[in-house]
Amino acid sequence: MRSPKLVLAVLSTAAFALSLSACAPGAANPGSTSVIAPVTESANDLQGATVELVVGQVLNIDTGDLAIDSYEGEVADPAVAEFVQGRDDGSATFNPGVRALAEGTTTVTMTNQDGGIQPLEFTVEVSAG
Repeated sequence: MRSPKLVLAVLSTAAFALSLSACAPGAANPGSTSVIAPVTESANDLQGATVELVVGQVLNIDTGDLAIDSYEGEVADPAVAEFVQGRDDGSATFNPGVRALAEGTTTVTMTNQDGGIQPLEFTVEVSAG
């Protein structure tokens, strides 16, 4: 006859192993990809900078004291990246940003409708990861 402690130890080990495999990437949803953390930069630090992103990653732009929806952006090569307008939907505030779409390099020009602010220009280099 097996000891209750031995049975409990075996069951505990099996449950622990199953819980670990359930946490593995794609375990709950085969074919899924892991989440890529955004890169956050201050608008004040972006002038003339080069930002490196991987496909699917987002550059989150902190606008400081300026309104998040006061910036408009233009991406030179929209196949490589896209500008995402800042907004406040009433329940959450979203900074403006740039989403990496495909490998390549492009320039981004941001202007601020509050006036008196020179255009903000920077480069985005996107790699496969």
